Amino acid sequence: MVDKATFRDAMAGLGAAVNIITSDGEAGRAGCTASAVCGVTDEPPTLLVCINRSSRNNAAFRDNGRLCVNVLSAEQQTLAAKFATPALSMEGRFAAAQWDTLVTGAPALHGAVASLDCEIESVTEVGTHTVFFCAVKAARTRDGCDALIYYGRNYHRVGAVSAHVA
Repeated sequence: MVDKATFRDAMAGLGAAVNIITSDGEAGRAGCTASAVCGVTDEPPTLLVCINRSSRNNAAFRDNGRLCVNVLSAEQQTLAAKFATPALSMEGRFAAAQWDTLVTGAPALHGAVASLDCEIESVTEVGTHTVFFCAVKAARTRDGCDALIYYGRNYHRVGAVSAHVA
């Protein structure tokens, strides 16, 4: 069995997109920063999103039955930090950016690389986390911007390499 520290050190070498997961509905507005997001299949378009069970957002996502995965641009690093700060209120988090909705009513972030608006299809508990399997109902993308990844316990900008002619 691999211990927790060794596992975390190994996972620090796995770069991942930085996302803000949002929801709204009867359970109220919720949002947090997450990197544990993965495409499952494109027929039908499905994502999985892993959220710690102790997160105050977990119950809201489950109760609302919908969420939006907002893939952050490199310029949105400060916003990622705000949505990762437990002491910051939901009002404070959402006030830091502009939002609209696509289909489900979950907040979609202006300026994100992509916003994937989803209905939660099924939920599985694994260890300390809940795995939400989400059917993508709408998507919006933005071209021409660098993305934000989390690698080596830090944020990094990634984007297309541009060739310079001397």
